[in-house]
Amino acid sequence: MTIPKVLACLTFILFAAIAFAAWWKSDRQLEAPVASQPREQEIVLEQTIRVVEPKVLEPQVVKPIEKPKPKEADPLEVDRVEELFNITGKKLPIVETIVYKSHVPWNKGKLAWLSDYASHYHTSRHFIARSRNGKPDYLKQDLAEGDKFNVLKPDIKLQFNAIIDLNRSKMWLYYNDLDNGSKELIKTYLVGLGRSALTPSGQYLLGDRIATYKPGQFGTHNGAKVELIRIFGTRWIPFSKELGPNPGSPRGLGMHGVPWKENEKGELVEDTSSLGKFQSDGCIRLSTNDMEELYSIVITKPCVVEIVNDFSAATFPVAERE
Repeated sequence: MTIPKVLACLTFILFAAIAFAAWWKSDRQLEAPVASQPREQEIVLEQTIRVVEPKVLEPQVVKPIEKPKPKEADPLEVDRVEELFNITGKKLPIVETIVYKSHVPWNKGKLAWLSDYASHYHTSRHFIARSRNGKPDYLKQDLAEGDKFNVLKPDIKLQFNAIIDLNRSKMWLYYNDLDNGSKELIKTYLVGLGRSALTPSGQYLLGDRIATYKPGQFGTHNGAKVELIRIFGTRWIPFSKELGPNPGSPRGLGMHGVPWKENEKGELVEDTSSLGKFQSDGCIRLSTNDMEELYSIVITKPCVVEIVNDFSAATFPVAERE
């Protein structure tokens, strides 16, 4: 057999093998099982989408948050006393400055002295003297023509209120204009109080059985003869009566200066060690300067002393002098 014939036979056999292989492969694919779809696709295709209605919530009542009440601050430590006595400069509205004249129409042609002015203007001689002298000098009470001094305004219905706080051992002095209801704090004082709760809470009207004391002046106290300045200091103002729904007797209580005693040199001086403490028999004690000052301000007007455990309980009662 020639070479060309051999090549032709081989070519035929090769194509026949290729055709047979192609037929065999296609026949196997037709008989093979169809693969199932991925499960994830089945879930997506068959799942029913449900629309969930939003849940309606019942309205809730929100209670406001209660803020804690702020702690009430102590009253201010105030000292406006000089506004009572200033001839020039700032003054409290309850005082006025006048000029001394020895002859005035209201004195019925008589020569007017300091005591006459004090009586006419319902202002103490001590008040006028301190204003005239420009310092806490209450004993020099002479006047010269043209002198200036302050008096309490006669056209104001005036009352003083002293609020004493038993817990703080302090007193706040107010003036109370009864015509317009205005109240102004004049000064804060440190006081001494009664031991073993002998200073009773309540409302008391200051009386007019006032007294001044000096060294060498004697009297009777608790049945014994004593030098009065050693017990009451230089000033005494009693409680005349108790006010309120159940008035009672003030039992000899009042306000006075601190006791005086001898120092190391044998000199008689005030003893301020009881201020801020509870050592008296129930009376209210003030330093000598404070008591003399208070005395000069309040003795010619109604003054109600209100003794409370805490200043916030004060009510500023109104009472007329007896």
